[in-house]
Amino acid sequence: MKYENTSLNDVYIITPPVFGDNRGYFMESFNKKKLEKIIGPVNFVQDNQSLSSKDVIRGLHYQAPPYAQGKLVRVIKGSVNDVIVDIRRNSSTYGKSLKVFLSAENFKMLWIPPGFAHGFETLEDETIFAYKVTNYYNKESEGSIKWDDPTLSIEWETQNPSTSEKDKEGELFENFCSLF
Repeated sequence: MKYENTSLNDVYIITPPVFGDNRGYFMESFNKKKLEKIIGPVNFVQDNQSLSSKDVIRGLHYQAPPYAQGKLVRVIKGSVNDVIVDIRRNSSTYGKSLKVFLSAENFKMLWIPPGFAHGFETLEDETIFAYKVTNYYNKESEGSIKWDDPTLSIEWETQNPSTSEKDKEGELFENFCSLF
């Protein structure tokens, strides 16, 4: 596994070795020992998967403490621009965002520790997005920051995205009070 530091503290882009031949390919998508050497102890409790058509934006979502979630995200089919925002108020990268292109063809994964708002935009039809989480979902702890927040200035490629009502009603970052 190759681990790349990013511009945001504690966030890593992970690229596994992929072994391919005329039959297809094999890759190890998760290895607890190898990941823990980089990020420390981790305990994934749930795997999630979504299917989206092209030009869907999901996010920017987070789970507040004590139900905060670390995520290991990847694309099984299609491609996305994955976007995270550091919402840890004592972090030197608080309020900063990062966009990473993830696809079924580049095999990249992104480790997102607790304390980040997360979202993605799909760049292809029938995109399958998968992620492991370190804590169970809790409805009362969920939050959403507006995906098109002017303060964050995230450059989305999608011009007329399809979003959920929850995402349309997300909180503006200037009004956001972090619990992290």
